[in-house]
Amino acid sequence: MNTIRKSLTVLACAALLTGCASNTPTSTAASSSNSSDTLRVGMECNYAPFNWSTTKEGEYTQPISSADYCDGYDVVVAKNLADKIGKKVEIVKLDWDNLILSLNNNQIDAVIAGMTATDERKQQVNFTDPYYVSEEVLIVKKDSQYTSAAGLEDFKGATVQGQMNTIYDEVIDQIPGVNHMPAAETFPAAIQALQAGSVDAVTSELPVANGVVSANPDLAVVRFAEGKGFKADTSVSIAVRKNDDELLNALQDALKTIDTDTRNTWMEEAVNRQPANEE
Repeated sequence: MNTIRKSLTVLACAALLTGCASNTPTSTAASSSNSSDTLRVGMECNYAPFNWSTTKEGEYTQPISSADYCDGYDVVVAKNLADKIGKKVEIVKLDWDNLILSLNNNQIDAVIAGMTATDERKQQVNFTDPYYVSEEVLIVKKDSQYTSAAGLEDFKGATVQGQMNTIYDEVIDQIPGVNHMPAAETFPAAIQALQAGSVDAVTSELPVANGVVSANPDLAVVRFAEGKGFKADTSVSIAVRKNDDELLNALQDALKTIDTDTRNTWMEEAVNRQPANEE
């Protein structure tokens, strides 16, 4: 269920990352046959601070083409897990809707992309335990009437949008009397709609929302007290093919060696270096 460029606003980020929406893998890793020493990991490279594209090679980046790299929390997790199970990591940049399809077509070996293990997805793939637990929030304009909202009921009549085929679109109907806008194809597109005044709020998880607001001082995050907000699973897990028990168990065992403090530190570092915060 959000990693990590120069002084770009999210709008500029959206323009930079539009190329992420592709029906086939753009990484050279996608066309290579799977080898025993390589873990091919699929992600959008378009959902900071979990994952994002950049032209700058850095300490945490992995190549996704001859000229581009992917960075973010998911990249750090993927690299560390690959190391722990004795493999090299290759990041494969994919459109969100093609992640599970590509996994089951053996174009990748795992999905580490801020994906929640929903019942529907569990019918298609297997999941590890969560590798990060977040919080569901709303992003609004800083000068709007919704910045002081205390609960979902305060968004009655509001026009709200989420990203297509994600839990963040599904939870919108929990808002009483909401005007549920058709889902945006990408998360940056939803933020564009918010800034253009086409919607009143966008659903998000907290780390992603914090990154958006740090890049856009005209926006604000609305958080809710327990029992006042969304009822949703905000954890994210790693997906593998149904028959790949060996990899599932290896990744599960490796995850157990990474404590919560380390995971939270990785996320904080990703938030701090995500595109909008780069100098």
